Amino acid sequence: MPRYLLIDFGSTYTKLTAVGTDQGDILATASHPTTVASDISIGYLAALERLYERLGERVVFDETIACSSAAGGLKMAAIGLVEELTVEAARRVCLGAGAKVDLVFSHHMTKREVASLEQNKIDIVLLAGGADGGNTENVLYNLRMLGEANIRIPIIYAGNKSCQDDVQDLFDRYQLDGRITDNVMPKINQLHIGPAREAIRKLFLEKIIEAKGIKKIESQIDKVILPTPEAVLKAAELLSLGTLDEKGLGELAMVDIGGATTDFYSMSHPTRRGDVVLHGLEEPYAKRTVEGDLGMRWSATGVLKAMTSDEIRVFSDRMGVDLKEAFQHRHDHVDFLPQSEADHLVDALLARICLEKAINRHAGKMEEVYTPLGNVLNQTGKDLSHIEWVIGTGGPVIKSKDPLSILKHAAKRAELPFELRPEAPNYLLDKDYIMAAMGLLSQKDPLLALRIMKKRLIRLEPDEVHYGRT
Repeated sequence: MPRYLLIDFGSTYTKLTAVGTDQGDILATASHPTTVASDISIGYLAALERLYERLGERVVFDETIACSSAAGGLKMAAIGLVEELTVEAARRVCLGAGAKVDLVFSHHMTKREVASLEQNKIDIVLLAGGADGGNTENVLYNLRMLGEANIRIPIIYAGNKSCQDDVQDLFDRYQLDGRITDNVMPKINQLHIGPAREAIRKLFLEKIIEAKGIKKIESQIDKVILPTPEAVLKAAELLSLGTLDEKGLGELAMVDIGGATTDFYSMSHPTRRGDVVLHGLEEPYAKRTVEGDLGMRWSATGVLKAMTSDEIRVFSDRMGVDLKEAFQHRHDHVDFLPQSEADHLVDALLARICLEKAINRHAGKMEEVYTPLGNVLNQTGKDLSHIEWVIGTGGPVIKSKDPLSILKHAAKRAELPFELRPEAPNYLLDKDYIMAAMGLLSQKDPLLALRIMKKRLIRLEPDEVHYGRT
């Protein structure tokens, strides 16, 4: 029976997970700081030596597969026609493909906006615009702007199919590195994201991993197959839906709080109610959002900006700490580790606020509207009310002295009745940091990946911690 070595080349750490199919479990894990700036194999080989030590032998693995978010991960720009429609559709495609959306543009681009693509070191541009048979002028204008600026960044066109021939002509005329795939929004408010996501994944494998220095490692492993966030998304979706042979956990949400970003995932139906009117783009069952201004170190000052002055004052007075100074210190010293009890309390508060703001942006909202025909409930965004499980992952949650005190802030609050947050969730902790590895394993043996997640995730309760489900 095969043994797998699963690797996550992270921006900070390279994490290795050994899985034995005979044992049906994780054999050992190890990590080492990622060395992508010099030679990524240095950190990988150091982590591998640690793994061998924990295994007690130099195991020969049948297959070695990896995901990566090293060198800043996959950075994309989403360009569309209308901000609320095609731009949002393009943005969701990027996020679902494991990218971080650094730039978003709508309508006609300016020269300054075009120049910002290379200034911000964007890896891929996703160009959308217009439902099928609709507007063509806007997308062709933007593509000409990219061509005239001699943009060398790969471009994926996923807009109005009526101008695909014109798009290809412009790719050829300006010698752009372009690809054409299906429209992400063929009809108004209707998403079709699968082909564009697959195009992003293929481009990531063909070019992006080489551009980030990860290609060098391919002689020592079988292949890099996914961006890390997409691997996590696949793991969460498998854990939720299960397989033909074994049930999943049902509807769930997961938060991954990092130093620079906070990723939020939800696996749930957009709504279960028949008495609401849905507004905006349709919501997918598996959804990921990334908050680039919410993080524990690099983005600590972004958390400050996301807080109100009253929140800053109340928490500073309550804790006897100058929050502005404490958060700024974490931004300026990204390797800072809490030493005192006050340091731990500030970090716990920082993680809690990252979660609060992230779920506030991810979850939908309900609004009661008065009409001549009576009261109507309008829903925008995704309804997370019936989510059964909230999972915490990422260093700040995993290493917290009291992870439950952070995660419970994902639940619905009485003072915010129209926020569609989970109403009565249970809580799980990814203590071994295995979600990315299980996303990789799911591509080879989904049933084994599902069973390992159900075995390894720790259920959190107010007065105890124990393994598995009850």
